[in-house]
Amino acid sequence: MQRLVDDGLEVVGPKVEGGAVVLGAVRDPDDLPVGVTTEQDAGRYRLLPRDGTDEGAGGGAGGAGDGVVFAHGAPAHHWKRYLYPPNELLSRMRRQADGFAVDSDAPPSARRYALFGVRPCDLNALRVLDAAIGAKGAADVRYVARREKSIVIAVNCTRSVATCFCASMGTGPRGKAGYDLVMTELEGGEDGPRFVVASGSPRGAALLDGLPHQPASADDLAAEATAIEGAATSQTRRMVPDVAALLGRNLEHRQWAQVAERCLACANCTLVCPTCFCATIEETTDLAGTTAERRRTWDSCFTSDFSYIHGGSIRRSGAARYRQWMTHKLSSWWQQFEMSGCVGCGRCIAWCPVGIDITEEARTIRDSEGGSDR
Repeated sequence: MQRLVDDGLEVVGPKVEGGAVVLGAVRDPDDLPVGVTTEQDAGRYRLLPRDGTDEGAGGGAGGAGDGVVFAHGAPAHHWKRYLYPPNELLSRMRRQADGFAVDSDAPPSARRYALFGVRPCDLNALRVLDAAIGAKGAADVRYVARREKSIVIAVNCTRSVATCFCASMGTGPRGKAGYDLVMTELEGGEDGPRFVVASGSPRGAALLDGLPHQPASADDLAAEATAIEGAATSQTRRMVPDVAALLGRNLEHRQWAQVAERCLACANCTLVCPTCFCATIEETTDLAGTTAERRRTWDSCFTSDFSYIHGGSIRRSGAARYRQWMTHKLSSWWQQFEMSGCVGCGRCIAWCPVGIDITEEARTIRDSEGGSDR
């Protein structure tokens, strides 16, 4: 980690804050969530020390415990907030004697991030964002500038929490591409956990060459494969097969109204989703009328104003808004970007106040057709 800091990179990784594992600036291994795990389920998130007690779970980095760093599942935050910030200045105008002068609208010099500890589901989320807002011809120049200057250090998952369903989405628990370095944490060593590390780019290979390491043994690689496979087979949630076509032919299904009876339209699911990119533009002036700013802020398809056009909102009911989110994420995203907008991270399940489960909603619709997972 010190090597990254010495190279002038701002290291962002998982850390414990406010009773949860979130993402933030880390400068030392002690900043990482050592010795903690999380319990995540529908509408439930709880931070626990690795020994299973509640003591010390409310904040801090946790005790060293067995020294395991990445036993916590998907962080509550996601990497999008650094590459595509929730509130970003786009332009500023200042009053002058002969009118207004516009500050340069060129992209600001991008901060150089080292994204440390990126899970495979979130690796795929970055790929989704690259297609949606980083593609040539329709690129968000600020996102692209930050993305190109960032280095990605991923970590394969050796433990799944109850909300994970990446295996059924083909997005984990092993990272396949999109990283500069990828690590797998192996437990049970005499001196604590050890890591199997592989490079995925020339930049990653150069970084690895500058660090003390030794070739992985056959036993290490076998242990790595076993641990990752264990994370996959332990997942109890699965997305139903061919969900894009399923939802596409069930746009008027009764389940949309039934889920709307529970949905609070709070937008939690979109705000914690690592691929949602909806935004709105806000313009403000100061009280003196000398400066005006244009800012982009995250928005959500769950707000009534988001679909407002002349005459009113086109999605007035909760059923219409939930249907828009779920069908776009799992179905029409394929038509736009030739991939799913869902990566199976499970954040929308854990952070929904009423515990709505996107996998169960899809399964209910599938079951009404008399289908099965086979």
